[in-house]
Amino acid sequence: MDVSETPTRRTLAYFAEVPVGNVKGIGKVAVRKLRTQGIESVADLLLTVPRRYLDRSQIFDIGAAPIGEEVTIGGTVTKFSKRRISRKRTMVEAQIFDGTRSVRVVWFNPWIRLTEGEEVALSGKLETFKNSLQMKSPDVDRLSGGGATLTGRILPIYGGLGGLSAYQSRASVDNAVKRSLPIVDIVPDEVRTQRGLVSTNTAVHDIHLPDTQDVVAAARRRLIFDEFLRIQMAFRVHSYDEYESRVGITNDVPGTMRDRFLESFPFELTGQLPEGSGEEPPEGSQMRALDDIVKDMRNVQPMHRLLQGEVGSGKTVVVIAALLSSVESGHQGTVMAPTEVLATQHYLGTADALIRAGMAPAQVDVGASGTGSLFGEEQDSERPIRIGLFTSGRITVNFVHGDVSRSQGLEWLSDGTIDIAFGTHALIQSDVKFASLGMTVVDEQHRFGVEQRVILRDAAPDEAVPDLLLMTATPIPRTLAMTLYGDLDVSVITEMPTGRQPVATSEVSGTDGPIDEAIAEAVKRGNQVFVVCPLVEDSDKIEARSAESEFRRIEAALPDVTVGLLHGKMRSQAKADVMERLANGDIDVLVSTTVIEVGIDIANATLMVVRDADRFGLSQLHQLRGRVGRGDDQATCLLVSDDPGEDGRRRIDAMIASNDGFELANADLEIRGQGTVFAGSQSGAADLRLGDILRDRDLLEAARSVATRAVDIDRNSEFVRDVMAEVEVFIGRDTEWLSRS
Repeated sequence: MDVSETPTRRTLAYFAEVPVGNVKGIGKVAVRKLRTQGIESVADLLLTVPRRYLDRSQIFDIGAAPIGEEVTIGGTVTKFSKRRISRKRTMVEAQIFDGTRSVRVVWFNPWIRLTEGEEVALSGKLETFKNSLQMKSPDVDRLSGGGATLTGRILPIYGGLGGLSAYQSRASVDNAVKRSLPIVDIVPDEVRTQRGLVSTNTAVHDIHLPDTQDVVAAARRRLIFDEFLRIQMAFRVHSYDEYESRVGITNDVPGTMRDRFLESFPFELTGQLPEGSGEEPPEGSQMRALDDIVKDMRNVQPMHRLLQGEVGSGKTVVVIAALLSSVESGHQGTVMAPTEVLATQHYLGTADALIRAGMAPAQVDVGASGTGSLFGEEQDSERPIRIGLFTSGRITVNFVHGDVSRSQGLEWLSDGTIDIAFGTHALIQSDVKFASLGMTVVDEQHRFGVEQRVILRDAAPDEAVPDLLLMTATPIPRTLAMTLYGDLDVSVITEMPTGRQPVATSEVSGTDGPIDEAIAEAVKRGNQVFVVCPLVEDSDKIEARSAESEFRRIEAALPDVTVGLLHGKMRSQAKADVMERLANGDIDVLVSTTVIEVGIDIANATLMVVRDADRFGLSQLHQLRGRVGRGDDQATCLLVSDDPGEDGRRRIDAMIASNDGFELANADLEIRGQGTVFAGSQSGAADLRLGDILRDRDLLEAARSVATRAVDIDRNSEFVRDVMAEVEVFIGRDTEWLSRS
């Protein structure tokens, strides 16, 4: 390598700017191949760890190696041959001798190439065949050319680096390591000591040139910590720059509106304590989550929080109560949902709750004079709350009969008449203006793009940044939340409302008879039923039940039952009509796609049937199950599947075994693996080479703690700047994944 102009600080970020082609032994062809493997710099090469190690001091003599066990042996190739044994199969055979005994080795791989006289190492199961020793298809390393350097040491084995041979790979990495050391360690000594971490020098040396197998674990541990530290530092810096260092909207009010609203409910929020107790509500309760949110809203810095909770745990009540604090402070609030169905459910549910609380305005017809005369002098804490629904298909408000024009709805938003707006993407169009937006809630936020959330965040007419609350009914394991949403404060609701019964879940075959019987029995008891299908309409390519065909089948099979159909391809008004009929009890059975996955709250629904259940993810299945069991009656979920496959079987078994969403979220992560979870996501976690968020949770927690403390002490310290330099070169300058929240 050419490091003649080495700066005073030879950090990993510095070596990330040195092309890998500068390493001795890596030519132009290898450079092109390495680039396809994500290895473009010397730093990339240094952080590419061996896939395994060959301990030459532990190589067995062939004559003394145990039979029937996985062993490593070495020796010289004395014979090599290749012959075709069928049209599509070629057998490669070699004889290996180490001075104690010979072993016959067989591969059915026509690409194996060995030369008589060369040294090789073999790893595989040693067996006997016709009184001779034999190995079938062992791993093979060609060791010739290394001379004495390959004996008496642990050899790193790399997986096809740039098309280089095993020896060439080792020689190139060996050269890169020795020419790069010493590397400046950017992590302060006290942090390394506190966390029990070896230095960068030690980690890089021992991962590639270990003196013993024992040192490899400590080296790997340090490199994994560094991966997590880059991600967590990037999150913390982003949170500081975008929120903590900016001026927000202070919502410091007595909470009279909020209290009026909550007192109207026939039940207490979970975690509610006697007035004046002075204690904090328990973790996992609605009141604890509300306390967290209200404290954030009182701060001068804008809130940046994720509210996650179990299906049916009452997140929406908490959110509306918080929004009323913003309204009482003289500002507006908005709730954006990914679908019209969910946005409409939020609007209708809030409108009903305001009526019950005596906080809804009287409804009138819009006359020629508009609404100016409707709203006279009102005391802020006692006035009615005006809300509106904005979707692509309709705009309606709770203070006027019927739908209104888009221009009228936008006027009421811009002049402050509407206190809280519910909607879909219609809320972030260029012509939408707010009088004073104080709080933004984004429901099921993972379904929105970065730009859409930023538009809402920046919708305030002045420089103040509105409070941002992200809400999800999809439980997220703590490790996953730290990796995907590391810049957010997190509140979790795990307590369920008193008296809520777990949904009884079972698996049934795809036979229609038993399913129809269960539907008929539920309807006979006066309850309602959901039937969910993976497809909207039948497909020639996918063998699965469609909503349209299931709708027709149930109508024919159960003529006395009123059946409705709902899916995303229907027009807005048609979907709204179906939801209204369902809420009024005019539909006994709703056949649907996953459009009802979130936001549907029908207390009378007691049966959920999921057709082709193995085609749904575990979190989806749990969300669908959460659509039933919201009343006093026992609810049932039937998972219909004929041949689920291995992963499908694990998901169905997990659903039957547990109603705990967080337990299922962990099971889902284990089934899918972090590679699947992060694949295609704009997340720094997609760049993890060594770290595993389940296996290495302690290191992830440590990295988060270190990053948080560093930014809190000094956002512009050398430590923070050094780590961010590594973020830029190893994760990328375009870190859009940081804004996913």
